[in-house]
Order: sequence, then structure tokens, then C-alpha cells
Amino acid sequence: MIDLSVLRDDPELIRASQRLRGEDPDLVDQAIAADARRRDALAAFEAARAEQKSLGKKVAAASSDEKPALLAHTKQLAERVKAFQAESNQAAAELSNLTAQIQNVVEGAPPGGEDDYIVVRTVGTPRNFQDEGFAPADHLALGEGLGAIDTARGAKVSGSRFYYLTGVGARLELALLNAAVDKAVQAGFTPVITPTLVKPEVMAGTGFLGRHADEIYHLGTDDLYLVGTSEVALAGYHSDEIVDLSDGPLRYAGWSACYRREAGSHGKDVRGIIRVHQFHKVEMFSYTTVEDAAAEHLRLLALEEEMLALVDLPYRVIDTAAGDLGSSAARKFDCEAWLPTQERFLELTSTSNCTTYQARRLGIRERSASGATRAVATLNGTLATTRWIVAILENHQQADGSVIVPQGLRPYLGGLERLEPR
Repeated sequence: MIDLSVLRDDPELIRASQRLRGEDPDLVDQAIAADARRRDALAAFEAARAEQKSLGKKVAAASSDEKPALLAHTKQLAERVKAFQAESNQAAAELSNLTAQIQNVVEGAPPGGEDDYIVVRTVGTPRNFQDEGFAPADHLALGEGLGAIDTARGAKVSGSRFYYLTGVGARLELALLNAAVDKAVQAGFTPVITPTLVKPEVMAGTGFLGRHADEIYHLGTDDLYLVGTSEVALAGYHSDEIVDLSDGPLRYAGWSACYRREAGSHGKDVRGIIRVHQFHKVEMFSYTTVEDAAAEHLRLLALEEEMLALVDLPYRVIDTAAGDLGSSAARKFDCEAWLPTQERFLELTSTSNCTTYQARRLGIRERSASGATRAVATLNGTLATTRWIVAILENHQQADGSVIVPQGLRPYLGGLERLEPR
């Protein structure tokens, strides 16, 4: 939810943000009009209520001759009070609906759409497999050869885009996620195993029930949503609370299964485990002050890059364009690893600064030095996920179908140095 004081005092800032995103700036003017109607109706309601209370005292003290006229006026006033209250409530509901559609105000993201990102930096050099004398196999062929990935039985049991990780595949995922948790704990994050089912108000509060709601699994009987990221549960963790940030940000690292319908992505990355319906992820989540949010964003990005260095992957960092941001994000950086068989970069991590957008929706505040409360800023960032296996297998493969285990993961695999074909 956007800040109403900004809507009133600097509406052009929000209009400009909507235009940068390719969204409708007219929503801003509609919201301003609804806010004005709500405030006018509320003022009229309060004035009528005050008159109603005053009139009640007069009726009590009136003579028998005066009472009939006063009682008639009281009845008319009661109807006006009821009408003003209804008008105020209607305008408030309209305002709430409009502001829910206005996306977070962009902060520093480049203009444009999906292809208009800016490459911040590129780290590492992709291997030249031609010089090594063999053509790289894709991650699924490697995974099947290692006895690590079984998509055929995943489809048999659950349908397309489901899979089994078996043997070294299961161990590799656990190694990745445990390494991510260790990295987070060393950086001061509290590890959390989160719920994967959340209430509608929590899902809506994080901004995931907008135009992409069809990508989320909904359990109608229980009216609960399966999360696509533990960001949702971690954002809801302190909902309707006043948090203490006097000692710095509150930082959590959530480990959870994640579920995504992947609606509209048919035919895209359907082979293997690049784009699937269920996976595991370790997600960083920070609550901090508005003033410290930008610095915290860079801190999350640095931790993501440390994890990529741990598994020795060539990658690039991109500054996502405004039109490709989620509704809650004011700015987002992605880390994309090189995928040899497709000769392109594949997103492995994403970190977003959501400023106060989610906190306003979820009622998460801090108390300032003056004693007043204000919304906090929330940020999120991925430290590891199942998809990383794709890049690790392809980038560290050998001509014989084996895969060298990155040095940073070996302690989590009992010292194993190489994954051998069955």
C-alpha cells in the first residue's frame, strides 16, 4: 500500500512511477478523489454526530411543549449521520481498492520492460567446452546419468514439471541449502522453518494477489494459499506488530518448500528442473528503517554473490527495469548464472527492496524516538534454491559425464569431490 501522505502531497511522484512501470497513472487521480470524498464525508459525519450529542442534552432538558420539535429534528439528524457514515465507508472502501492497485513507488530502477535491464557487473568467465574437446550436456542428461534427477517418475506420480531428486541429487540440494543457512547465520540472520500455507490477508499483504494471482495455488476448502516463497510467511511473521529496530534490522532466513503454478509459461524452460511447480529455497528477509533500506539491499546482494562464489559459477548482476518489477518492489537486483547448453544467463537469485509497501498492508511498524509509530521497510533475497543444481551440473561437468563438486560444497557432502555417473 502506498503512503497516503505522499499521495496527497506529491501525487506526481506516484504518477511518474506508474508510468515507469507501464501502469495506469489515472489510478492516482481516482485515489485522490476518493480520499477527498472520504475526508469530506467523515468531517460531515463527525460534525453531525457532535450536533446529535448536543441535541440529546437539549431534549433531556426541554419542556413538554418543546420536545416534539426537538425529537423530530433528532430523527432527521440521525438519518443524516447514518448517510454521512455510509458515504464515508463507501469512499474508504473505494480508496482502499484503488490504492491496492497502485504499485510501489520505483526507486532508482531503470525505465523500460523485461529486456531493458542494466548489467551492473559480470563475474567470472564461462568455460570454452570446444577448447576442451567436448560438447556440454544439459543438466537433465547429466542428472539422469548421475542418478540425481528423475523427471519421468515425477510426471508419473504428480504430472508435468514435477521431479524426484535422488541419491547425489538429494544430497546436492541439501548441501546447497545448508551452506546457505550457514552463510545467513554467519551474517546475523535467524534461521526459520516457515509455514507453506498462509491466509489470504497475508498473501494479499505481500502483494502477490494482483494480476499474477493465477500463478498461486489456492486451497478453496480451507481458503489458504501455498506460498511461492517463504518471503510471504516471513513478511506475515510480524504483521500487526510494533517491532524494535533500536539494535538494527531484524533479519531472518526462511527455509521452505515453494509452490508455483507457472501459469502462462508453457513451452518455456520445460525440460528438466529449470521451471517447476515445487522446489526448495532459503530466503533472506529483513525488517529495517526506511533510512537504512538501500544499504540493507546492497548487503543482501553481497551475500547472494558470496554464495555464487562458493559454488564457483560465472554470473552477472542486473538492475531490473521498472516495468519488470513485482508490484511490491521499489528496486530489484537479479544474479544470473551462465548456462552453457543454452548459451544464456539464467536467473538464480533475486533481491528486492519493498520499502514500506508490504509493511503498510500488514500493519508492521516501529516506534520512533519521539514515540510515534511509522511503517518499517521490508527486503528479501534468495540465498539458494533447487534451480542452482542446473547451473552447478552444467558448469562443472566433465567429458565422461561426471561433475566436479565445487570446493565450497564439499564439506556439506562429506568431502565428496566428484559426482560419478552410475
